[in-house]
Amino acid sequence: MPPSQTSALAGVLQKDRAGVLQAWMQDQQAGSAARPDLMPASEVQDQASQLLDLLAAAVGSGEGRDGSSWQALRQFLASISTSRAAQGFSPVETAAFVLSVKQPLFTKLQQRAADPGQLPAELWAMTTLIDDLALQTTAVTLEARDRMIARQQEEMLELSTPVVKLWDGILALPMIGTLDSARTQVVMESLLQRIVQTGAEVAIIDITGVPTVDTLVAQHLIKTVTAARLMGADCIISGIRPQIAATIVHLGVDLTNVDTKATLADAFRLALRRTGHALGKSNGSERA
Repeated sequence: MPPSQTSALAGVLQKDRAGVLQAWMQDQQAGSAARPDLMPASEVQDQASQLLDLLAAAVGSGEGRDGSSWQALRQFLASISTSRAAQGFSPVETAAFVLSVKQPLFTKLQQRAADPGQLPAELWAMTTLIDDLALQTTAVTLEARDRMIARQQEEMLELSTPVVKLWDGILALPMIGTLDSARTQVVMESLLQRIVQTGAEVAIIDITGVPTVDTLVAQHLIKTVTAARLMGADCIISGIRPQIAATIVHLGVDLTNVDTKATLADAFRLALRRTGHALGKSNGSERA
């Protein structure tokens, strides 16, 4: 912003700050961006007050956009954008909060215009500045939401790949849904960690809930089996249905060195034999 336009906006922020804040809050309460269910009016006013102070300091500093006062303003905007995203505000609502200050500033600039010929340029400079600040809040809010979604997806992946201890020395990993590279990494890390924690000798990977098996899925399974063997545990793959068996053969995937079973029960019985355990039916006298 040119110095003359900067001084005009700085003058309004310094001399009419209270009036701008009051008009801004009135517009906030009357507008659709007000969300008392997410944030009380007192907190909204506190954020607005701090924003005006930082904006006044930045505009009145005479520094370029890389100056410390502008950095402080951007950091504050990033902070409230992140906190509002966590509270449930949408990017549009956060941007609308910043944009709504334009009307009070517009009115005050008109009232204090020393040179009517300069007023259009001053108004345009103010508008573009506030628009830039609102765009920044949108970018930060979207980044915060993306990080939140990514974290939730990671948590869901961990929850969707539980490693269950079936017996002493026997673990089971029931898998449901599509198996991709990201999920394979989570599966592998979870399984290896449990093998170390329990000292398991056998791990059953049950793919009954995996809808399709292609070359990529088969490769992921082989990698998981190989990693488990390096940790000292044999793997059994259960849930091999006829159509999956035909697909594996058609794809030419070599699972000859991996034990496979049709059901989890069959795999469990094999795991018991490998670990030196056995299950038998009790007779009537024993039950009595």
